[in-house]
Amino acid sequence: MSTFEVIGGKSLKGELTPQGAKNEALQILCATLLTEEKVTIHNIPNILDVNKLIELLSDLGVSVSQEAKNTYSFEAKNINLEYLNSPEFASKGSSLRGSIMIIGPLLARFGKGYIPRPGGDKIGRRRLDTHFLGFEKLGAKFNFNQGENFYRVEASELKGTYILLDEASVTGTANIIMAAVLAEGTTTLYNAACEPYIQQLCKMLISMGAKISGIGSNLLSIEGVDSLCGCEHSVLPDMIEIGSFIGLAVMTKSEITIKDVAYDELGMIPNAFKRLGVKMERRGDDIYIPKQENFEIETFIDGSILTIADAPWPGLTPDLLSVFLVVATQAKGSVLIHQKMFESRLFFTDKLIDMGAQIILCDPHRATVIGLNQNQGLRPTTMVSPDIRAGVALLIAALSADGKSTIHNIDQIDRGYENIDLRLNAIGANIKRISN
Repeated sequence: MSTFEVIGGKSLKGELTPQGAKNEALQILCATLLTEEKVTIHNIPNILDVNKLIELLSDLGVSVSQEAKNTYSFEAKNINLEYLNSPEFASKGSSLRGSIMIIGPLLARFGKGYIPRPGGDKIGRRRLDTHFLGFEKLGAKFNFNQGENFYRVEASELKGTYILLDEASVTGTANIIMAAVLAEGTTTLYNAACEPYIQQLCKMLISMGAKISGIGSNLLSIEGVDSLCGCEHSVLPDMIEIGSFIGLAVMTKSEITIKDVAYDELGMIPNAFKRLGVKMERRGDDIYIPKQENFEIETFIDGSILTIADAPWPGLTPDLLSVFLVVATQAKGSVLIHQKMFESRLFFTDKLIDMGAQIILCDPHRATVIGLNQNQGLRPTTMVSPDIRAGVALLIAALSADGKSTIHNIDQIDRGYENIDLRLNAIGANIKRISN
């Protein structure tokens, strides 16, 4: 378990280029199982969760070759399905939540898919019913072995059908799409997630020969095909990292340009920051954030306190609410942060309170932040990163606090952010990594 020692209170200046999107990469990597032909993927982030999934695919029999920095090719010709029954797979699969998305491709191509109960962030219950209810609608039989903690689905053939998802789950939508592209007939998928990551997955599958319409909406039509071919695909820049960099800039009173952000794919993220009073400027496909001494939270038009809440796309992504909460601690005004999807993601606020923030944790889903208007900066402290997104929010808080902070369990941050210490140090931060 590694640690960051952070000397905060420094203003940063320079350019940051976001990594490839973690959440897209996990879906795209699983989709390589749908064909035995070569698939080349560019802009793959070098982060723990992605690297673990690449290793898992390799263990499963996928031929993996790194062709350049952040570019890999995959050939799933010789898949060893017996590996799914091995203790090694049980261990590796359970350590990575993204591994759930290998089931759809395996079920579609080989008629069976197994996975141990997946791990990942400790941010509250994240049920998997949507995935398996969708597979059952397509004709698969589901079995969960309580003793082994293993999920299994099998089908002699999959048939297209009408599926109304019980929730707009991003990974559930991805998994069902990947199963349906090789099913016989047409699948209509309603209440589908429509995040840019899902749109990217659909575009990649179409380049492989799939027939999908309705991309960008919550109603998808998938006409099954007999087989898919290879392709070349580039992963979008990570919108969560872009949002994290915006929060970093304002909290450290820094002048930062974020390069090549795919601005049109950011949805509500820029406007949500602007509602907190953050100034920024679009310059082509870059975002320029000037140095800001103060910023003021807007109210609703009737004067009531602003609420920032997560929602399915095109609503605001839940992955950035931790960063919004940290930014609000130094704004002028108050805001209610409403985390609807996960009941444990706001518990990191106790560390911010230790640092001097004025936060009322109303319940596991809501926190009211009374901004300090930069009159009282956050104090340095020692803390533990509980998950990826809270971890980077605490790093931002530490970089704004004048003095030395220590963040333990930074492996959580490494799961989602590529060399974050080196990249921030390059523009003036002082972060020291200590390997324990």
